[in-house]
Amino acid sequence: MPHWVPAPEAFVWWTGIAELLGAAALAQPWSVNLRKAGAIGLALYAVCVFPANINHFAMDMAREDGGLGLAYHLPRMVAQPVLVWLALWVGGVTDWPRRRRS
Repeated sequence: MPHWVPAPEAFVWWTGIAELLGAAALAQPWSVNLRKAGAIGLALYAVCVFPANINHFAMDMAREDGGLGLAYHLPRMVAQPVLVWLALWVGGVTDWPRRRRS
C-alpha cells in the first residue's frame, strides 16, 4: 500500500467489500442495469488499484533479495487490463472483440 493512503487497513477492507458487491452484481441474472453497474464498478476499481500494484512492484523488486521477482509481478501487470476488459465484457458493457448475437 502506498504510504500516502490514509487508514490502509480500512481501505483494504472497504475495497474488498466493493469487489464482493461488484461480483454479486455480475452474478445476478435479473437486472441488466445492475450487471452493467457492477461491471463498470469493477473495471474502475481495477484501474484505480493499478498504481498500488506498480508501487508494490517497485518496492518489492528494490528489496535486497529481489522480492517475489518478475515471474510474479509481470503476469500481474499484464493481467490488469485483461481484468478490466473481462469485467466489462461479462457485464455486457462491451462486446469487443466480437459482437454477441441477439
